[in-house]
Amino acid sequence: MTRRTTAAAGFVGGLAASLVLVGCAGAGPDAAGDPASSQSASQPIDSRLPTATAEPLAPSVPPEEPRRSYLSIPALGLRSVTVVRYVGSPDDAQGTRIQNRGPAASPRGPGGGVGPGEIGNHIVTGHRTSHAAPFRDLPAVRVGDRVQIRSGSTVFVYRIVGTRSTSFRSPRSLAAQSAAVPGRPGVPATRAMITLSTCATPEDHAAGNYWSDRFGNPEHRIDKIGVLVGTRAVSA
Repeated sequence: MTRRTTAAAGFVGGLAASLVLVGCAGAGPDAAGDPASSQSASQPIDSRLPTATAEPLAPSVPPEEPRRSYLSIPALGLRSVTVVRYVGSPDDAQGTRIQNRGPAASPRGPGGGVGPGEIGNHIVTGHRTSHAAPFRDLPAVRVGDRVQIRSGSTVFVYRIVGTRSTSFRSPRSLAAQSAAVPGRPGVPATRAMITLSTCATPEDHAAGNYWSDRFGNPEHRIDKIGVLVGTRAVSA
């Protein structure tokens, strides 16, 4: 608990500063409808995010992906959070409905991501301040922490490599969040990656930013980025 509290406090201070910069860059939508013209919201905060030239890691992926998978983050004491997949984009109407029932949500398709262990960006979103708040402590996740996704009879293990901020008021930033290589739209994916995303409501409110979309999403999201480092078989 001490580690989570300390890490979260340090992260909140740093992220709040970066979110203020993102908000100032936009100061509301510009003439092009994109307040993040400086790209500060869509660029990685952590320079250790992997590049497209990283060695690919292609595990064996079950041909039929179950509708539900289960997420664990040992460093947070988070175990077996239900993740429900759907066709759509992060935090859209369907994704919000899923999260409002308590599970995390994982979009698929052109506006979403790929399944667990697949080459590309596996996106998982969860509430932080309401509806069971499965991602309450997500900001405390550190570089090097492991994230486990159990899908069917396989556990996919990812290692966190960095943090991003996404602005829901910036189409460019949203495209970067859902890109096959997180933060790098248009770059072909060469390995399996993961984006864990939750709201930055406390940080936005602390900065005086009370904007929200029609689904109640605040302007900013905190995204933790990881790369696949291993798999193991388990009993389904």
